[in-house]
Amino acid sequence: MVIMYTTIHKINEFVLTIFYFFIAEEREKCQKNYKRLSKLALGLLRDLCTKTIEFVKNILTSESFINTHRKSPADFTRKRSLPFYTTVVFLMNQLRSSLQNELDIFFKQLNKTDVPERKVTASALCQARQKLKHQAFIELNHSVSQHFYQHYSYKTWHGFRLLAFDGSTVKVPRSDDCWEYFGKSVPLSWDTSPLARISQCFDVLNHITLDARIESLSVGERELALAHCDSIGTGDLVLLDRGYPAFWLFSLILKKHAHICARVSANKMAVAKQFLVSGLREQIIELSPSIYSQEPCSEQKFPATPVKLRLIRIDLPDAQEPEILSTSLLDSTLYPYDLFQDLYHARWPIEEDYKLLKCRIEVENFTGKSVESVKQDFFARVFMSNFTSIVAFSVHDTIRQNHQKTKLEYKINWTQALAKMRNCGILLFFRKNIRILIGKIYRLFMQNVSAVRNGRKFPRNFKAHTKKYAFSYKPIS
Repeated sequence: MVIMYTTIHKINEFVLTIFYFFIAEEREKCQKNYKRLSKLALGLLRDLCTKTIEFVKNILTSESFINTHRKSPADFTRKRSLPFYTTVVFLMNQLRSSLQNELDIFFKQLNKTDVPERKVTASALCQARQKLKHQAFIELNHSVSQHFYQHYSYKTWHGFRLLAFDGSTVKVPRSDDCWEYFGKSVPLSWDTSPLARISQCFDVLNHITLDARIESLSVGERELALAHCDSIGTGDLVLLDRGYPAFWLFSLILKKHAHICARVSANKMAVAKQFLVSGLREQIIELSPSIYSQEPCSEQKFPATPVKLRLIRIDLPDAQEPEILSTSLLDSTLYPYDLFQDLYHARWPIEEDYKLLKCRIEVENFTGKSVESVKQDFFARVFMSNFTSIVAFSVHDTIRQNHQKTKLEYKINWTQALAKMRNCGILLFFRKNIRILIGKIYRLFMQNVSAVRNGRKFPRNFKAHTKKYAFSYKPIS
């Protein structure tokens, strides 16, 4: 019996050894196939990125686009060092130092020289940009964002494209032109600068700005949100902060066949106050128009009929009062209560994008003092931010795969991505074989990642922003 048991044990051991060897061999094959398929997928995405760049180049070189966005039929017709195409691409390059220094570095990159050479003067650039309309960057941004949604497998939330509306202010140059157009901030002091109001319709999952606005300080955030509604439609879910809820805005978004998830204040909405007092966790209510909503509804030509909304109460551990959300997602089976706390806070990337725009891209570091140059700089930088997001889109999955065995999740470091695209991204519009260059940019993105640490909280710092950009003393880089 002992001999038989030993023999059976050895046979089992032998069989297990063969089995484990087979499993290890198959696993190694799977890993090789997985790596090969990953490289193949990245190669296909690189081809898609190449087609996107060709798409932008075709727009910039088309006669119709040039004719539409030059101020006079005679502009950009003579052969110069700064034709229409080169002028537009130069202004995209996140300019932050003196124009002459930027021009020298720009042409050093294009001509592959060891040191910067004087090819174009700052005066020549100023003359060239006076012939260009800022609307060129707006149309370019709309075209490339539409191209992205048509050709890329973009991220969604339960099938919805998650969009957020949010506004901010930026300091603009202290020139008579800007004082008159953008308006004055209050109170005035010796170092006061004119303020402009900016606003974005931002895709928080894909980091794409669908629509951006820069207007006078007298234009409110809700008025700019009205303009953003032209960019939304079926399949969109709009996230709104406490300053936006209004019957007419809710009605307009719903009329566009989009949905909403908005934070509402119990002090400003009677039905929200009643809901808060009730102690209920969620409730379907009917929101009726106030007297203030009648005029906006008639202006937008839609009836001021009551709309059904679902109110949701979320008790936050450190908050003084519960958070109240209103949403048009009425079906509690498809969209249960537990989804909504994370859904509303998914709007945070638009706040981060403003930080990038102001602190990293230095949107307030304008390169001209006229209103037109301010708008050129603003929309050019919004486009470059979008373009960086589209180029970087292809490496998100690779970064996630490369860090599968780590404790923390990792994502692209957007500050580093934008830094790498400066002076480098513009080469994509001038080099012939750009697939190799795209591959190098991908590697840079994958080497510069940040850990995602969920649950971290920091108190808001309400310290006034004091950084100013002086035209006479531009930084050296």
